Amino acid sequence: MAARASQPARNPGFFSQLRTLYTFTQQSYSWLPWMLIGSVLLGAAAGVGVGFLIPPVAVWSVILWGVTGLLAGILVGLTLTTRLSSRAMYRRIDGVPGATGHVISTSLGRAWQASEYPVGVNPKTQEAVYRAIGRGGVVIIGEGARGRLTRLVNDERQKIQRVASGVPLTVLYVGHGDDEISIAKLAPTIKKLPRKIDRATMAAVIKRVDSVSQNLTSLPIPKGVDPTKVRAPRPR
Repeated sequence: MAARASQPARNPGFFSQLRTLYTFTQQSYSWLPWMLIGSVLLGAAAGVGVGFLIPPVAVWSVILWGVTGLLAGILVGLTLTTRLSSRAMYRRIDGVPGATGHVISTSLGRAWQASEYPVGVNPKTQEAVYRAIGRGGVVIIGEGARGRLTRLVNDERQKIQRVASGVPLTVLYVGHGDDEISIAKLAPTIKKLPRKIDRATMAAVIKRVDSVSQNLTSLPIPKGVDPTKVRAPRPR
């Protein structure tokens, strides 16, 4: 008998994602259950209050407004949980080698192209350089000790200037020192860069840079971040 074809893995359902989101966030914020209970109770109470304030006051009106407030409280709780989960993720990966690659490959959106793989890395010290290309130009991000990143950053800068002369080039360093950016603010900082090139120029820059870049997958990823374990789950 022919072997039965393996069933494709199912995506987790909505409630399964909610449970994972809750568990992930509560590990960093133990007071999360009380916040959720409070938001639901306050929402329901606010709805009942509105029901008594808006004439004509009737039982069905109070119940309807109460249910509306309850649903609003649930929505507020879910929104706050999602935001807290993002903060929890950044707290966990802050200072971990490879965190920069995880953030720029998942948080910049379609307006930027970036990879979780570094474009330059020192396998002995785990210093690494990453690159993102978008409407704001080319961004080089250094991760690790600032002093030991000089050569890696300069090599990448010279390569970009050689093949994409005139394109805005920004250099950022991830950390908590002077002129450094925390991992939580990395993606927002890149997204705020003013748009200086159009989509056609962006595509041309990506093609030129890729033509002179080594195979990114041949470089070792700094040990420390497993994106499948630190990504904050979000309900669909």
